[in-house]
Amino acid sequence: MALRRKKVHADDQAEEHHDPVETPPALRANGPWDVSEKVPGADEPYVDLGPLIVRGHDDYAIQLPTEGDSEDIGSVVLVTADAALELRAFAATRSGGLWDDVRDDLIIEVERLGGQSEQISGPFGPELHIRVPVELPDGEEGFQPSRIVGIEGPRWLLRGTFLGDAGLNPSDEGVLMDALKNVIVARGDEPRIPREALLLTLPADAVMTSEQE
Repeated sequence: MALRRKKVHADDQAEEHHDPVETPPALRANGPWDVSEKVPGADEPYVDLGPLIVRGHDDYAIQLPTEGDSEDIGSVVLVTADAALELRAFAATRSGGLWDDVRDDLIIEVERLGGQSEQISGPFGPELHIRVPVELPDGEEGFQPSRIVGIEGPRWLLRGTFLGDAGLNPSDEGVLMDALKNVIVARGDEPRIPREALLLTLPADAVMTSEQE
């Protein structure tokens, strides 16, 4: 979901500046939820992936990519015709604040890659709008737009990355934003170090398909 980069002159490139971001109250008033706050009804189309319980919908496919050469599943991706939402969950401390640290690390990584990042206030507090340079199939320079949000709950951090049109034209409405708000996080009671990925599990009735299908 990369886009072609517009050519600009060096004089037109302003130094990046990240303004202070205000955090609105009651960030999770409408979700995402902790498993202690919401349990799916028997007639609701939820898919239980262990640490993440996501609501199904006819307008997007649910994909579970593995991590590199391993069989670990670290994320679930909801894919529409022109956009996608990647969801990842991590262990966090009771005191919170992990998203602040992760956000700073993401900004540093984007700068290392020669990209651009903008930090703004969103419906869940501070979020990042990012453009990372990529090479298109025809060899031309382009960019990969994304919108990254972080939501902290009881000892967990949920990170959502909007891609495609949802990254290029961010909106606080739509089927993918609704999907994010409907997520239920089941961290578990096990001791975990902060930032430890909460690996997902396949449902018992999952059907495996190839990327070509």
